[in-house]
Amino acid sequence: MIIRLILVAMGATCIILTKAQAALVKKDLEYHLAGRPYVGYLVYDDAIKGPRPGLLVAHNWLGVSDEVKSKADQMAALGYVAFAVDIYGKGVRPSNTEEAGKLAGNFKKDRVMLRARMQEGLAALSKQPQVDKKRIAALGYCFGGTAAIELARAGADIKGVISFHGGLDDPQPEINRRIKAKILALHGADDPYVDAKDLQAFEDGLRGAKVDWQVVRYGNAVHSFTDKSSGTDNSKGVAYNAEADRRSWQAMQGFLTEIFK
Repeated sequence: MIIRLILVAMGATCIILTKAQAALVKKDLEYHLAGRPYVGYLVYDDAIKGPRPGLLVAHNWLGVSDEVKSKADQMAALGYVAFAVDIYGKGVRPSNTEEAGKLAGNFKKDRVMLRARMQEGLAALSKQPQVDKKRIAALGYCFGGTAAIELARAGADIKGVISFHGGLDDPQPEINRRIKAKILALHGADDPYVDAKDLQAFEDGLRGAKVDWQVVRYGNAVHSFTDKSSGTDNSKGVAYNAEADRRSWQAMQGFLTEIFK
């Protein structure tokens, strides 16, 4: 009996060590566009051998923050190589919402610049040896959702795009014909920052370009429903919603499984 207990204990120790060795590799990754440096965040599970699907994760208006890094960590834990792209540039990290609003607003006015930043991030992700270059998707939160959609409008050769409570306006519907990716927009049904006209135009633009698209609307959810720091007061227009967060994460997983099969 004593010998058996020792063996069981030794076995448990081996299991613990094996799991410990399967740690996530997390590191900053610097890359350049037009001579200017950018620093994104790369994360993957080193226990997985061989190339695997890559996810380009576009940050919200606060830049490459702990929030987007946490999301990337969760995606890497699912078996993907996740790269939080740096849209703003090295050292450009807004310290408050006023600064963030100005930065994000500049890119919303200049979609060509936004697409270029996303394309360079995609190139940086594609160069990673852990990534299967034929299986890449882009996704983003709030401002990042807009950025991910604009990458698709740039004609990026990726499998899919997911927007979590992103801006869904469509200022250039004629370029939707460039889209090669499948589109999934996860949207708060009561989001005051995306009016009914913009939502309709978004759908009409994708429909007219014969894109494979989906829009999932979550009842009782407003803007930023996946961000726990947003509070829970819907009357402010920005609030966390646990059900919408859980459901949208499940929708993301199902979509990724479909496009990467």
